[in-house]
Amino acid sequence: MKKVRWGILGTADIARGCFIPGLQIADNAELYAVAGRNIDKANAFREQFGFEKAYGSYDELLDDSAVDAVYVPLPNHLHAEWAMKAMKKGKHVICEKPLAISKEQAQDMFRCARENGVFLMEAFAYLHSPYTKTLKEEISSGAIGKVRYIENAFIVQECLPDNIRLTKEWGGGSMYDLGVYCTSQMLYLLDSMPFSVRGCAEYSTGGVDLFTSVQMQFPEGITACFDCGMILPRSEEQCVTRLQIHGTEGSIRSNLQYFNQCGKLSYTVTNRNGTVEKTVDVPHNYALEAQQFGRCILNGESPLVTEDFSLRVAEITDTALDAIGF
Repeated sequence: MKKVRWGILGTADIARGCFIPGLQIADNAELYAVAGRNIDKANAFREQFGFEKAYGSYDELLDDSAVDAVYVPLPNHLHAEWAMKAMKKGKHVICEKPLAISKEQAQDMFRCARENGVFLMEAFAYLHSPYTKTLKEEISSGAIGKVRYIENAFIVQECLPDNIRLTKEWGGGSMYDLGVYCTSQMLYLLDSMPFSVRGCAEYSTGGVDLFTSVQMQFPEGITACFDCGMILPRSEEQCVTRLQIHGTEGSIRSNLQYFNQCGKLSYTVTNRNGTVEKTVDVPHNYALEAQQFGRCILNGESPLVTEDFSLRVAEITDTALDAIGF
C-alpha cells in the first residue's frame, strides 16, 4: 500500500502524546521527518518514534521534497504562518485547532491551499469518531424529538505561569484552546449557525480568558450554552467534559470523560420508552484522522472537516470573543 510520508512541524506535547501515536496506527502513514526548534529536540523524537529524518529547523523539513504532508502543532499564533509556508512548498497540511486566530486568517489559509493545489484540514480528531457520528444519528432518528436545548463544557486544570496558553499575543485563553471544541461539537450536531451569541468571562492579569460562558440562539427555537475554562486545581488529575442534548421527547447524555477518548464508550438516551445506555466501539481518533486525510491525498477523498465547517467555527469564535470583550 502506498503511504503518505509525514513531517511533524514541532515537538509539542499534543504531537508526542496524540497525533504521532495515531500515525503509528494508521495503515497509510509513514513517520518520515520531524523538525524541532533545535536538532536535539528533533533527534529525541526521531529516536522515540522511529522517524527516518530529524531537522533542527522547520524550514529544513519543508525543503525536503520527500515530505507529502505536514502536521502543525505549533502555538496558535503560528498556525497560519507555518501552514501557509508548508502549502506553498506543495505540502498537504493538518493544522491543530484553532486553525487560525480569526475567520479572516482562516480564509487566507484556505485560499493558499487552493492556489497551491493541496489539502488543508483543521485537526478536530474527535469529529472522526464513530461515537460523534452515532450521537448525530440519534438526533436525526427523532429519538428525542426536536432539539430544544444543548449544553456542553470543557474545563481543565489551571496553567502554570509560563504556559503559552496564558499569553494573549500567542492566541492564548480558554476560548481558543477549549471553546473551539464546544462550538464545533454544537455546529456538527445541530448543522446550523446561531443568530445570537452572548458571553461573559473571567480574565487573567495578562488579559486571557481563564473561564468563558457562552449562550447561543439557533433557528427553530434551539438554545445552546457552553462553558470552557482553565481553572481546576492542579492538586489532582481532572477534567470536566459535559454534553447533554434535550429534545421535545427526551434527552441524550454523553458519558465521555474527555473529547478524544477511545475504547468502548457509552451514552444514555431517555425518552418515553425509558432510559437506555448504549455503547460504541471507538478506535484511536487521531489514527482515524490521519487515515482519512491520507485517503484525501492518495485516493481523492474530501476532508471530513471541511473548509466551510472550519470557517463557521472561526466565525462563532470571533463573535464569542467580541461578546466577552477579548
